[in-house]
Amino acid sequence: MPSERFERGFKKFQEIHGPVAKATLESVKDIAPELGQFVTEFAFADIYSRPGLDLKTRQLLTIASLTTLGNAPLQLKSHIKGALNVGCTKKEIVETLLQMAVYAGFPASMNAIYAAKEVFIERDKRLKKKR
Repeated sequence: MPSERFERGFKKFQEIHGPVAKATLESVKDIAPELGQFVTEFAFADIYSRPGLDLKTRQLLTIASLTTLGNAPLQLKSHIKGALNVGCTKKEIVETLLQMAVYAGFPASMNAIYAAKEVFIERDKRLKKKR
């Protein structure tokens, strides 16, 4: 039975990432179920659930951090989607990525912009199909 900490984290995980939360846990279940537990409990229950910053700010900070890392394109795209899910605008995301050119360099910023562009196009297509 999942702990209260896991349940709290999973609720926050779903709030940000929607059905991707469950899919993420399922994708590692057969090889490293503990990883899903660690991410859910630590990242989402202990960190994302803290008071002090709203989810929009947390997502923009995460996008900035992943951009500076420069080696986590899947997570970057996932958190760009998450940022949109919690109310960030495309403009706020793009401005965050442009700001990273100063600190992470133009290649990192450009790669992140390309990732955002893919997410925006995919999301726009999905929204048009729903109409």
